[in-house]
Amino acid sequence: MELSGLGLGAPPWAPASPFARAVREADALEGDLVVVIRLECPGKWLEPGGTHRAERLFVVQVEVWGGTLLVTMLETYSDAWLTVDTRGREQPEVHALNAPRLAAALDGISALLGGPPEPGEENRYAAPSTTGFRDVRAEGPAYDDAWGTFETLDRTRLLDSRLPESEDDYEQTAAGPVRYLTVRRDDRTLGFVWAATDDSAAGYVPRTAAGDEAFDAGAAWLTALREARRSGLTPLAALRDAGLRPAPPEAGVIAREGPLEAPSLEALEELSGRY
Repeated sequence: MELSGLGLGAPPWAPASPFARAVREADALEGDLVVVIRLECPGKWLEPGGTHRAERLFVVQVEVWGGTLLVTMLETYSDAWLTVDTRGREQPEVHALNAPRLAAALDGISALLGGPPEPGEENRYAAPSTTGFRDVRAEGPAYDDAWGTFETLDRTRLLDSRLPESEDDYEQTAAGPVRYLTVRRDDRTLGFVWAATDDSAAGYVPRTAAGDEAFDAGAAWLTALREARRSGLTPLAALRDAGLRPAPPEAGVIAREGPLEAPSLEALEELSGRY
């Protein structure tokens, strides 16, 4: 069964698929051979204004225990299936476009495996159900802004893990508007290099939907910003320099338009997390 209705180009458990990355592990556990196949699957979600792609829309994990017991887990990394997004805002049109696609995919998986899905536990983002996710509008989500509460910290952790410790970073928070340059590879946006308009801070915001490439590029741009600070450049001067200097391959390229301006760093983070 293919999840073609969700914008996936191949069955998510197909190891040879060029659209997925497989990780296989085999260990001896109490005499049984355990094989785990984990696939990261890109896909598309729909908005009233168009279609958007995420490099990790789903993760499918298949476990085989002793050649007899089969467990398949489906994880999603998008809020497109929810009645309330992870910022706590109702999104009836987005839900109407996407939730039936997920329900149909779960029906297909259930038919293939011979049994209904067992929902995972409710978490800070959503409440799983046998058809997708529960409508939490009456009771309210677990957090009014789960994305803002947790995602910024998680993204910072992923960026920091790619960099050595340093005291040469610019201030990473801004109280007012920010100017930014868009980082791209081919036709995909990877993230944004930014500086506060009051010249007080600078940094990089990864585009979540671009996956690991966004964070790899971010490590390269944050390294460049460190070099700029060591050379005595102010944040805005460092931003101008970033638009002029050649970048290593993993950094992507700066889009020709720009710099653009966002009313706040939070607004830029919202843009990077949504599309």
